[in-house]
Amino acid sequence: TLALVGHHDVVPPDDSQVDEGGEYIVREDDGRLYGRGSADMKGAVAAAMCAFRDAAVAEGSELVFVSFVGEEVGGVGARAAIDRGFAPDYAVVGEGSTGYSAPGVTDVAVAHKGRRGSTLVAEGRAAHASEPEAGENAIYRATEAVDVVRDLPFPATEVLGHEVSGSVAVTEIDGGSAWNVVPERCEVTVDERTVPGERAPLDRTESIDGVTWDIDQDLPPMACGDSEFADAVLAAAREAHDGEPADAPGDGRPQQVVKPHATDAGWLAGAGTTCVVCGPSEPGEAHTATESVSLAVLDRCYEVYRGVAESWRG
Repeated sequence: TLALVGHHDVVPPDDSQVDEGGEYIVREDDGRLYGRGSADMKGAVAAAMCAFRDAAVAEGSELVFVSFVGEEVGGVGARAAIDRGFAPDYAVVGEGSTGYSAPGVTDVAVAHKGRRGSTLVAEGRAAHASEPEAGENAIYRATEAVDVVRDLPFPATEVLGHEVSGSVAVTEIDGGSAWNVVPERCEVTVDERTVPGERAPLDRTESIDGVTWDIDQDLPPMACGDSEFADAVLAAAREAHDGEPADAPGDGRPQQVVKPHATDAGWLAGAGTTCVVCGPSEPGEAHTATESVSLAVLDRCYEVYRGVAESWRG
């Protein structure tokens, strides 16, 4: 089974993307479609639907189209479908992969990072600030934990010959109740970009007295473990490019790349589906007030999806 996968939920629109009645504004200008969700990712959903409709699938093969809800809020739709038995053998997830190797070129992502968000909670004992020795300063404990985070190695791995590097960063800190009180509690937010099979050892922070580590969100990374499938999708992308007129977007040939953002491919891969990501959205388009997608690249993605559906035998 090969699945063409998307999601049809969107992040809240900018004020400029809705009219006075709250309806979404969609407009076409200079070969691009503007509006909330055009790039992320209703454009790819439409291209995949049309490819599903038109593809001449070989006997013995099965083609599935699916669009999930809740991708923008932790993949709740994909997770619910997996829990109910959705388990295609292969999937092309139509999230953005255009513009990674070169502007306008629609690449094939064979891996993407995940995100693990967590909170360090430092507990102390309050006291009057004039007698700091009478308390236990939670902020001091928190800063010791921050030092541990700062010294952690970044997670890294390799997928089909491509290096995938993660990161760890402290992004927020909140503690104290008044200028004259030794703080009894301090919270630190940590953002980790995870890679397949690797995590930063954030549990080391709990070696600090009074510090606990809690995971708030864990969006999984994705790695394609089947080079033959990845090569087949890349071949379809290159064939789609080769069939375009000379003035089509993109100067270069599609490549296999690594995507920095988490997608529903992470949930599917964790459930055993071999995935790649291939779609029209370009870096810097999703979630913006000026979100747009190239109509020519949408046509290209239709050709990619149809090409994979008609050629892949698993």
